[in-house]
Amino acid sequence: MSFLSAGLRLASEIGMDVGTGNTLVYVQGEGVVLNEPSVVAVERDTRAVRAVGLEAKRMLGRTSADLEAIRPLKDGVIADVDVAEIMIRHFLKRVTPAKLFRTKPRVVMGVPSGITGLERRAVRAAAAAAGTRELYMLAEPMAAAIGAGLPVDTPTGSMVVDIGGGTTEIAVIALGGIVADTSIRVAGDEMDQAIITFARKQYNMLIGEPTAEAVKIRIGSACDVGGEDGMEVRGRDLVSGIPKTAHVSASEIREAMSEPVAQIVEATLRALELTPPELASDIVDQGIMLTGGGALIRGLDRLLMERTGLPVHVDPEPLTCVVRGTAAVLEEFGRFQTALAA
Repeated sequence: MSFLSAGLRLASEIGMDVGTGNTLVYVQGEGVVLNEPSVVAVERDTRAVRAVGLEAKRMLGRTSADLEAIRPLKDGVIADVDVAEIMIRHFLKRVTPAKLFRTKPRVVMGVPSGITGLERRAVRAAAAAAGTRELYMLAEPMAAAIGAGLPVDTPTGSMVVDIGGGTTEIAVIALGGIVADTSIRVAGDEMDQAIITFARKQYNMLIGEPTAEAVKIRIGSACDVGGEDGMEVRGRDLVSGIPKTAHVSASEIREAMSEPVAQIVEATLRALELTPPELASDIVDQGIMLTGGGALIRGLDRLLMERTGLPVHVDPEPLTCVVRGTAAVLEEFGRFQTALAA
């Protein structure tokens, strides 16, 4: 394949997982070429863009009065269309040779299964303004199931729980369609907020979202997994206003996260209640697949196993399941076309 034909192929087939926390981009023939935070830093007065992605995330909680770090997605859907358009356009240009960008790409994008008509139009408007030729939307639980290698186009029932930054998507899938599903706007971000609230109430200390996320990743858990350690957390004392350090234990963070974790477990149980009996018997054999960043919370698989009585598996690379699903759809478009919304 010549450089020109390879470049044209790069420009024409793209899979995207535009999430609340991170955006991942797959380019056909190249694999996953981008994984960056869904953050844009803009000047407050002029709205001029100063940074996008990782560089912008580093500015969260650290910007001066004239800068604002914005997350254009909230609860898994576009909340700020203009900023989302800027971000999507930036990432598309990052993965596409500039001189070939006039070849508008066909994009398969993962979206929440509970997306509203208004939110769908916002996604389409942002993608069109960013220069896409065709946009196909793929429900995130379906994308995650395909990416995890589940047999979604067979009569056998498969169940996936995709825990992202803004939403948790739970679905039972068979014959290329979602048979039963539940979507809640509780996921990783809610866990971070729970840790921020805990630090404020327990230690009179204000911490930022990046710090809360770091605590969640390092010592967060859904149940007692043994060998747990604490960590030093730094923030600002709410009384004196000066910097403060507190030692927090894993058990304290587990308690702080217990409410959003419980909501995810209850949503999983509701989805099981909606599942037809024949497919439920398949899930007894096949179990539940955990995907998304939330799948990395220690002990979550064990907790779900205890509450449901079913086998629970964690994908080896849960963070990339959705974008890998969009990639599989691009590779076998005809096979999965019925699962897409144009």
